[in-house]
Amino acid sequence: MDTYDILLYGSYLLIAVGAVVAIFMPLIKSLDDPKSLLKTAAGIVGIVVLFFIAYSISGNEVLPKFEASPFNLTPEGSQLVGGMLITTYILAIFALVSIVLTEVTKAIK
Repeated sequence: MDTYDILLYGSYLLIAVGAVVAIFMPLIKSLDDPKSLLKTAAGIVGIVVLFFIAYSISGNEVLPKFEASPFNLTPEGSQLVGGMLITTYILAIFALVSIVLTEVTKAIK
């Protein structure tokens, strides 16, 4: 095992620790104010509902070249990826519209 492997495993460990801290510290802090947990839960439920809507409208067709090895893509996997892409597109459009509306309202005030 050379230095690159050790540093790579160290970076994996730091990413995992950072993810755990980024998830659990706000939850611990929000236990003082339970209403903030409701807002967070509503946001998560909204994103999950949006994903299931996007998943239900996405197609499940797979081209023959993607069914073979190295991809081994199934119709269910194709529909899952399509749902994720549609969700990403909707959230990106929502973010851009929100940015434009914020700038317009700031310019009016």
